[in-house]
Amino acid sequence: MHYPRRNSKIKKSRKQGFRARMKTASGRRIINAKRRRGTHKINVAA
Repeated sequence: MHYPRRNSKIKKSRKQGFRARMKTASGRRIINAKRRRGTHKINVAA
């Protein structure tokens, strides 16, 4: 059976993850806005 949406966690995080956001100025603006709102938690997974 074929499942319609096989979401790749790697592709998603590369596109819209923390490091992808930090690469661009507008992405850093997004993260700073989240930090001001208090919704941005940096998740450090070793």
